[in-house]
Amino acid sequence: MNTSQRSSQVFRLGLTGGIGSGKSTLARLLQEMGSDLVDADAVSRACTENGGSAIPAIADIFGSAFITADGAMDRQRMREHVFARPEARKELERIVHPLVGEEIRRKALLATSSVVVFDVPLLVESPHWRRQLDRVLVVDCSPATQVRRVAHRSGWDLPTIEAVMRSQSTRETRLAAADFVVFNDVDSIDKLRQVATALANRFGL
Repeated sequence: MNTSQRSSQVFRLGLTGGIGSGKSTLARLLQEMGSDLVDADAVSRACTENGGSAIPAIADIFGSAFITADGAMDRQRMREHVFARPEARKELERIVHPLVGEEIRRKALLATSSVVVFDVPLLVESPHWRRQLDRVLVVDCSPATQVRRVAHRSGWDLPTIEAVMRSQSTRETRLAAADFVVFNDVDSIDKLRQVATALANRFGL
């Protein structure tokens, strides 16, 4: 759908990419240029922090060992648990995903810009997302770049990074779902800002 046909409506852009691709950086740049931003990861984290809406169910189903002393979900313990047990991942998703979806819808209704960017790491993995978006933009880079960036940023070891990458859609699947692709294999904020500027102009920001 052409943005000019939606001048009085909100243009909904789904932004996704594998871990370490730089999608969240691009999302923040678009926000700086005037878009509203709905960050699915941030919403998910809020649900699993102290007082978060998912904490009672997580404690009930997984046990108090998965709740930290300050009342948040123990992310490291849960990450190790669900990577080793696919059924546990599905159970966690059944708890968290509906709550995250509800909060994302609430935030989207509060948008004041003509463009809302939905930063969703697992957009391709969740089929319902495509129906809610006008276009999907995939930020892509090589697997080697993903590993390097995540190791530098998070200090994770190679097996952990590779486990996260395997849990996400393949690069080919993401690219097949894209309306637009940004190849971000060079660590240059200036180049990514140029891309963001071009996208902002295209989408009418």
